[in-house]
Amino acid sequence: MNTLQMALADGMTITKRNALKIKRAPDLLGGVVLLPIVLVLLFTYVFGSMIELPGMSYAEYLLPGIFVMTITTSAQITGYTLTLDLQKGIFDRFRSLPMSPSAVLTGQTASDLIINVTSIATMALVGLLVGWRVHTSPLEAALGFLVLLLFAYAFSWVTATVALALRTPEMFNNVATIVSLPLIFLSNAFVDSARLPGPLKVIAEWSPLSTLIQGTRELFGNTSPAMPVPSAWPLQHAVPASILWSLVLLVVFVPLATRLYKRAVSQ
Repeated sequence: MNTLQMALADGMTITKRNALKIKRAPDLLGGVVLLPIVLVLLFTYVFGSMIELPGMSYAEYLLPGIFVMTITTSAQITGYTLTLDLQKGIFDRFRSLPMSPSAVLTGQTASDLIINVTSIATMALVGLLVGWRVHTSPLEAALGFLVLLLFAYAFSWVTATVALALRTPEMFNNVATIVSLPLIFLSNAFVDSARLPGPLKVIAEWSPLSTLIQGTRELFGNTSPAMPVPSAWPLQHAVPASILWSLVLLVVFVPLATRLYKRAVSQ
C-alpha cells in the first residue's frame, strides 16, 4: 500500500471514529440543528410578518441564509473536537500509531461534512414546511447544495486552524461565538445588505457569507426581479465568487492547519 492509499485509509478510520463519537454524543448534533430550526420558526412567523419583500415571500429569502448559518455553526464542531482531543492527550496516542499525520485533520473535516449533510437536509425539510420552495432545475438546485457543502468543508479547515492555535475548548468556544455571530448577522442572511448603513453595508456586501447566501438564492431561485440589484462585484457574480472563496480558504488554511497540528503533536 503506497503513502496516498495509507493516508486515505487512515483518514477514513478517523472519520468513522468521529462519526461514532457524534452518535454517542447527540448533543453535538442537536445544538447545530435545533438552533437553526428555532431561528427559522422565529423569523418566519414572528419577524416575517413585519418584513415585506417585493415579489417573494420572506421564508424563501430566509432559508438560504439559514443554510449558511447552519454550516458555519456546524464547522465549529471540528475545532471543538480537536481541542478536546488535544486536551485529553488523544494526539499523543495517535502519534504512537503507524498512521498518516494528515489523517486526523482530514478525518475530522470529513466527519464534519457528514454533519453538514444531515443539518442541511433537516433545514430543507423544515423550510418546505414553512413555505420555502426551489424554483430552478434539479441540476441548479443540486449545484446549490454542492456549493454549500464545498464552503462548509473549507470553513471546517478555518475552525481547525483556529482551534489548533488556541488549544483549549473554552477559549475556542468563546472566540468562535464572538466571531461567528457578527459574521452571520453582518450579512444578507436576514435582511438585504443594501439597507445597512455606511461601512456596515460595505462589509456585508463583501463578506464571503453574503456572497454564498446570494449564490444559493440564485441557484434555488429564491430571488425576485423586483429586488434591488446588488452593487458589489461578489454579489453580482455570486456563484463563481462563492466557489472562489471556498478554494482560497482551502489553499490558505489546509497547509496552515497541518503545520499547527504537526507543531501540536511534536510538543
